[in-house]
Amino acid sequence: MKKILIILALFLGNIFFTQAQTAEEKKVTEAVEFLKKAMIDGDKVSLEKIAHQDLIYGHSNGNMETKTMFVEAISSGKSDFKTIDLTEQTVKIHGKTAIVRHKLFAETNNGGVAGTVKLGVLLVFQKTKGQWILLARQAFKI
Repeated sequence: MKKILIILALFLGNIFFTQAQTAEEKKVTEAVEFLKKAMIDGDKVSLEKIAHQDLIYGHSNGNMETKTMFVEAISSGKSDFKTIDLTEQTVKIHGKTAIVRHKLFAETNNGGVAGTVKLGVLLVFQKTKGQWILLARQAFKI
């Protein structure tokens, strides 16, 4: 009987841990969606909110931006996303750090020139004051 209770306790503990992890992954996924919407809308306030003060935003061409540069490029329309579709997204959480990978397909209009983008993206979020904030981003061509 004791063995059955131990096995049951381990099983229930595993279910609880899995659900807690899934709930946190959902919060990270919501942060990614918040970022995506802010980028499409060019919403400066939302971009400021989701971006960590020490953000490093890496582009697929090797250019790197700070938080200020990233927010300005998107909110001014210099870098203009009309649509963003994310596929094959994975979220892995390690303490207060979340690693998100996905493929990004987007329609852009940069400098009046319409274009499309197909990228692989790695995002690093940090949990700060209960919120998942974008700390780093690196894109690569696919």
